[in-house]
Amino acid sequence: MSRTEQLTQRQGTGASRAAGNTGNTGNTGNTGSKGRWLALCVLVLAVLLVAVDATVLGLATPSISEDLKPSGTQLLWIGDIYSFVIAGLLVSMGSLGDRIGRKKLLLVGATAFGAVSVLNAYATSPEMMIVARALLGVAGATLMPSTLALIRNIFHDPKERSLAIGIWGATASAGAAVGPVVGGVLLQHFWWGSVFLINVPVMVALVLVGIKLLPESKNPVSGPWDLPSVALSLVGVIGVVYAVKEMATHGMTRGVAVSAVLGAACLYGFVRRQFSLPSPLLDMRLFKHRGFSGAVLADLLTVFGLSGLVFFLSQFLQLVQGRDTLEAGLAELPAAIGAVVTGLVAGRYARRYSVRSVVTGGLAAIGLALGALTLVHKESGYPLLGAALLVVGLGAGFSFTVTADVILSSVPKEQAGSASAVSETAYELGAALGIALLGSIVTGVYQSFTAPASVPGPVADAAHESLGGAVEAAKALDPTTARTMVGAAQDAFVDGLRLASGVGAAVLLATAAAAWFLLRGQRLQGGTEH
Repeated sequence: MSRTEQLTQRQGTGASRAAGNTGNTGNTGNTGSKGRWLALCVLVLAVLLVAVDATVLGLATPSISEDLKPSGTQLLWIGDIYSFVIAGLLVSMGSLGDRIGRKKLLLVGATAFGAVSVLNAYATSPEMMIVARALLGVAGATLMPSTLALIRNIFHDPKERSLAIGIWGATASAGAAVGPVVGGVLLQHFWWGSVFLINVPVMVALVLVGIKLLPESKNPVSGPWDLPSVALSLVGVIGVVYAVKEMATHGMTRGVAVSAVLGAACLYGFVRRQFSLPSPLLDMRLFKHRGFSGAVLADLLTVFGLSGLVFFLSQFLQLVQGRDTLEAGLAELPAAIGAVVTGLVAGRYARRYSVRSVVTGGLAAIGLALGALTLVHKESGYPLLGAALLVVGLGAGFSFTVTADVILSSVPKEQAGSASAVSETAYELGAALGIALLGSIVTGVYQSFTAPASVPGPVADAAHESLGGAVEAAKALDPTTARTMVGAAQDAFVDGLRLASGVGAAVLLATAAAAWFLLRGQRLQGGTEH
């Protein structure tokens, strides 16, 4: 994480801190040139693991709906409980890696991730799937901060590190592309649970190769892992996000109010406790750095604006436009391709021009692309959708790569895990809130459609739970009535998708304007660390 020296140099203490950091990061300094890039190959396997899992779920949602028959609320929980749990634990796990060793935490987490993926694959009820996704979040919380923290400690040259972060981000995008395509092939030939089993061989490769290639690093002078802070962070994040989700769906109820108050109180207690601890889980003083705070906020709001759309896109392609699973996966490729291309050159452009121009331009591009999706309808040709997805990917590659570099460079190397966790927490929290709020917009508009009068009450109720439920319920009706009901449901779903895209576009354009001011004067480092 290269931002530490930038901040400390402005304060006149960069040289002394850099020198002090060298002795506090384990044995990473001995990693040779070839070894650094081989180690990076192992780290991006972990990124691939998480990215494939996230995208595969969206593609498998229609099949899961048909088999497990979840309610609309349960379907949303299946989609976002992973993000809720991982967001609540990322800071704690990042800090744990700083204390016990990032390599150790990564390998343990990867093993657990693969094992719990099997549980997801063989879930037999919506409740079991929700629990399995939550456990996957616990394991996933160990992976992402560990990978970024190890990159921060392995790559001491800022330009090399920018390239490594670009490869890291490009791999996540490639995973987003590989996931739907591989998932589409699996869904055509096997049952939906097979899409989770693809995590297992990746996990095996990561663990076996990582044991040999990855250098260990940790902060040898860190204090104990504060369990009360862990509990406050987990309960606080989940409480607040649950309240937001439920309020968007059902309005303000007593349970929502209790959850919001409890979550806010726990987060307040977490922050207060960090200021009082000699070795906090998260050094809150990091947020005094404008570049750090601006990058974190940009990540959170960007993912918020994108997530609701991404979660429902596969349903649109399959259940509205009638594409099969493989075709739907291939249709989503442009976004990943765009992100890979720009992610690899983002650091170079940020040094040539400026951090804020690259980030702001990327965010504005995403916002405009989402705005174009407000024009989509059932019969929309693929060129509109494909072009919008390509622009989304190009913008995301620029924005996410540079903000990750900014966040990583703002902290000392011994705090690499905690800072990486803040970056990933913003990403996961934005995903959870996006699915909850924008997904609730889609669901709310969808449920307003009117079923034909001749449709029996129980069938109409099932159809209003989700679009997948409507397609399944229509099988019990005569062909004419079924076509009428499914057509009305599809129209309502597309109306909701357009509205959610418009809200996402507004959020992204506002975030672009904020980033222009918050990242003013921010620069990426150009010299080698010592």
